[in-house]
Amino acid sequence: MAMTSVHYSGPVNIRNEEQSSYGNIMYDRRVVRGNTYAQPILPITSQPDPVEFLRQQEARKRALSRKRLKEQFGSKTPEPLEGRMNIDVQTEMYLEELSDHIEDVSVECQTDMFLDKPATPLFIPAKTGRDAATQIEEGELFDFDVEVQPVLQVLVGKTIEQALLEVLEEEELANLRAQQQVFKEIRDAELVEVQRLEERERRLRVEKENRIKQQKAVLEKEKETADKIAARAFAQQYLSDLLPSVYSNLKDCGYFYDPVQRDIETGFLPWLMEEVTSTLEQRYVARTVLDMLIQDVTNQRLEAFEMKE
Repeated sequence: MAMTSVHYSGPVNIRNEEQSSYGNIMYDRRVVRGNTYAQPILPITSQPDPVEFLRQQEARKRALSRKRLKEQFGSKTPEPLEGRMNIDVQTEMYLEELSDHIEDVSVECQTDMFLDKPATPLFIPAKTGRDAATQIEEGELFDFDVEVQPVLQVLVGKTIEQALLEVLEEEELANLRAQQQVFKEIRDAELVEVQRLEERERRLRVEKENRIKQQKAVLEKEKETADKIAARAFAQQYLSDLLPSVYSNLKDCGYFYDPVQRDIETGFLPWLMEEVTSTLEQRYVARTVLDMLIQDVTNQRLEAFEMKE
């Protein structure tokens, strides 16, 4: 559907209150109503603002880019059948003539090349149309004392409500902290009781294990003592007939001997033989040395005797 826009073509200034015979903007000739595409084009009476011109160019470029993107990615109308053609049709409830034509005007100006460029003047749109004014008496639009009461009521009520909520929240937090403290005390007491019971259970278990170990040790010792007594009795009974025969066999084999005789045989006689052998060897050596001396003396005397002859 077509959109209706309200557009002011010039500033509203109170120029002549005596000539103003109306105060409703709906009857102002400067207000444009209807489709925005059919706005009247104001004649250019002054130099355009370069900033506004650049802004219009940027807007035109953005519109062209959006149009190209829409044509590229948007849904396109299918090609018409043979013998037919597609035409643009308005879908609004009321048909309107689109007669928005942009007028282009070229203006040239010769300036002195030796002079510096003056500062660009601010753009002031030309004044068009007629001015209108509306008289508003005091108190017709806004009475502060009356209008401020609901605002104050809302603000005060909201402040009080927020304060009550904060107080309730603080009380609730205090109650929660108290409950947490009570719960913590109960939990600590339960933990202490649990630790006490666990320690008691541990002591009982350790004592029970020690008693079991002691009883096992006593039973093992009793069993060991009984085994020793039985083994000793069996050994005594077995050795009662075995000892005489063993002693007799050992005596026959020579394991039981006279210590004096054994000392003479193993100690005295070997020493005596060694001493005798040593004495005989010394005598043999002395006899040999004596024979050698006699032989030398005899040879010397024989040589001496032969020399005298």
